[in-house]
Amino acid sequence: MGLYPQPNVWQCGPFALKHALVSLGIFADEEEITKIAGAKWWSGADETQLGKAARHYNCELLVLREHEPVAAKRGLLSYLRKGIPCLLCVYNWGHWITVVKEVKGKFIVLDSKDKAVLTIVTWSELRRHWIYYDRKRKKNLYDYHPVIPRVRVQTRAKFSLARVKHMRRPENRLLALCWDEFLADLSDICKPRTPLSENVMSMGEFLRRHEAMIVDQVTFWHGKIQPKEARKILEHMHFVADTYGLIIHMEDENRAIAGLSSVLALWAAAEYGVDKIYAPKNGNNH
Repeated sequence: MGLYPQPNVWQCGPFALKHALVSLGIFADEEEITKIAGAKWWSGADETQLGKAARHYNCELLVLREHEPVAAKRGLLSYLRKGIPCLLCVYNWGHWITVVKEVKGKFIVLDSKDKAVLTIVTWSELRRHWIYYDRKRKKNLYDYHPVIPRVRVQTRAKFSLARVKHMRRPENRLLALCWDEFLADLSDICKPRTPLSENVMSMGEFLRRHEAMIVDQVTFWHGKIQPKEARKILEHMHFVADTYGLIIHMEDENRAIAGLSSVLALWAAAEYGVDKIYAPKNGNNH
């Protein structure tokens, strides 16, 4: 899982739905979506098939249509401003993308054709790719498909222009590729912020207090990694936590220290290998 390009030309629909679900804090594998939707290599998936898959994840995929660009933009924005992602079929109905937010006239898009997936487009660019001309009816069509959760979701991704630019940097490629894994680990340590949240701290505040200690301990235990590499992993976790508005309750502070230390130690062991522990150096057990 994660945010990475589609491996072929026909799975854009399942990828687009996966990206919409990610923005709602719901995680699904594109292969599972492909199977549920019944997408095929020769035809891909249409809105009916994607709607079937959305229902499996307790969401509803609406089918809406406008004929004029002003009305289409207004309709699209009405959902984006509620935090509802929308699927669009672009390039003459040849490719699916997911629009998640509009900021100062620019649209944040998850496009599985793009190497970095997350991208930013202007309204004129989006309109040009979105429009479909129905030759039979001699009308322009702007179809859009909001993905609406049937139940209240705990947290939504708060993408911004700055966050998209950050994730598109080559040095942050791991952040995008392992997005789901970072959030899964954080979900055992953090909680979503709610209006009733009290006595809590952000991940940024938590790391300000404890990052140095955690990094020092893990690099001491392992003995091979550079502290900056461990800090980069924590930086990625900080970014994901802030994107979803995750916080740590004060009473869970020690538990969070143990949790992040364990995750970082497991990362170091998997990345660099582990020597035997509590074994005599000369191999003599007597």
